[in-house]
Amino acid sequence: MSSIERLMTVADLDKYSDDEWNRYELIAGELFVSTAPGIPHQLVLQNLQVALADYLRRKPIGRIVPGAGAVFSNFDAVIPDLVFVRNERWSEIVSNNRFNAAPDLVIEILSPGSENRKRDLSAKRRLYGKYGVAEYWIVDPEIQSLAIYGLTLNALEEMATFTNEEEIVSPLLPELHINVKSLFVF
Repeated sequence: MSSIERLMTVADLDKYSDDEWNRYELIAGELFVSTAPGIPHQLVLQNLQVALADYLRRKPIGRIVPGAGAVFSNFDAVIPDLVFVRNERWSEIVSNNRFNAAPDLVIEILSPGSENRKRDLSAKRRLYGKYGVAEYWIVDPEIQSLAIYGLTLNALEEMATFTNEEEIVSPLLPELHINVKSLFVF
């Protein structure tokens, strides 16, 4: 006789106390716990956030938000590194101080460790595709690259990878000019 394992829900997740050292995320009812990002991760995040904020000052088409919760279902709740939402969609997907539907763009910066990489490259990519995130960016500090995945049906497929002195090109963000190398200068 096999035992039935109960899936964890967002209500269960809300019972976890906040702490500064761990991040708690729920994907398909499975709890994922990771340690707080390290300084290199946060410096890449800062560089990317500043570059995107500069872009949005010149072209105010939406908002960029770091580290906000995204609840897609009773069994799916994650904390992306950065989220972009177009202005016209903001009020329809934001409530209770979090995202309750798919943002236009989700950005994850890979943290060291095979489990962290696997979660962002596989589990989160499937999750974001399932719920209709239009673009998913993966920033890899180890190899200093940025990969862009685009939504095709209900899956996110790799569209391009940028490295070195290349400029990021995004269908979602017209006229974007961010040099990949600049993300890794600190």
